Amino acid sequence: MGSRRRITVALVGLVLLVLAGWLIRDAGTDASAPVPLSSLPPEATATWRLIERGGPFPYPANDGKTFANRERRLPDRAPDHYREYTVPTPGSQDRGARRLITGAGSELFYTADHYATFVTVDPTR
Repeated sequence: MGSRRRITVALVGLVLLVLAGWLIRDAGTDASAPVPLSSLPPEATATWRLIERGGPFPYPANDGKTFANRERRLPDRAPDHYREYTVPTPGSQDRGARRLITGAGSELFYTADHYATFVTVDPTR
């Protein structure tokens, strides 16, 4: 087998290996399956209770305000569909990175990394 052919076969094999790894990794997870609220940090449950009561919130200038979804990580909705709420981070000198995002259609999302990733939350569990 010639040198070029060996390189081609090796590259195709590498691509197939990477693709297989990616498919196997994603096969075991369902990103759309809601996580129980009880599995999140306890501050998330406390924030959810405040949302249900209508406040008062620890950051009134920010909590309950429109979340614009600029990162496009959540489903595309009307501009005023989402609201964001701070989930306090113990030891943080500011609001920290954790948020609960509510949707007008009763959706609930949590981010621990300031909107880089989200999980759907089931507040009944």
